[in-house]
Amino acid sequence: MKVKFKIKGLDCANCAAELEREIQKIEGVIEASISFMTEKMIIECNDDEKDEVVEKIMKVVKREEPDVTLEEK
Repeated sequence: MKVKFKIKGLDCANCAAELEREIQKIEGVIEASISFMTEKMIIECNDDEKDEVVEKIMKVVKREEPDVTLEEK
C-alpha cells in the first residue's frame, strides 16, 4: 500500500535525503521517497501495518526535523 503525504518545512534537499534514509530504517516501511521540490513524501508499507508505520514515521520526523509538518493525502 502506498501512502502519500504533503511535507512542509524542510529546509533543504540534504535534509529531505537524511529524513528519507531515517524513514527507510523503520520496521514495516518497504520503500520511502521524499521530494524536496514538490514537498511530497510517498511511503510503501503493508496494508495491515499502515497505522503503526505512520505513527513511527511521525515520531522520526519530529525527532529529526521538529519544524516539519506532515499531512496525509
